[in-house]
Amino acid sequence: VRLLESGGGAVQAGQSLRLSCAASGRSYSSYSYCMAWFRRAPGKEREVVASIDVDGTLGYADSVKGRFTISKDNAKNTVYLQMNSLKPEDTAMYYCAAEEWNCAPSDFEYWGQGTQVTVSS
Repeated sequence: VRLLESGGGAVQAGQSLRLSCAASGRSYSSYSYCMAWFRRAPGKEREVVASIDVDGTLGYADSVKGRFTISKDNAKNTVYLQMNSLKPEDTAMYYCAAEEWNCAPSDFEYWGQGTQVTVSS
């Protein structure tokens, strides 16, 4: 399974970005993989930002609830992270991750290369 993120960039606080993650590979199926977005800020540990389970169940970190929305397009094998009202503390490298049938944050096997999001005040 290969994951390719795009959509990162530098914005000012209050603005929006949409990240995309295109999944590919013979074994990948959008109907059997949990997809998630993680981020790692400088000097901090990686944290899960949002996830979308096989059955469509959504999960969000408290810090992004109400501002970020995860979604997926099964036909395109693509997962999105719409980020609104961005804050400087959202600055981080954002990673897309995939795991078959399992959304536990510690169990993701497949990772993208990351896309940088920088929010200035």
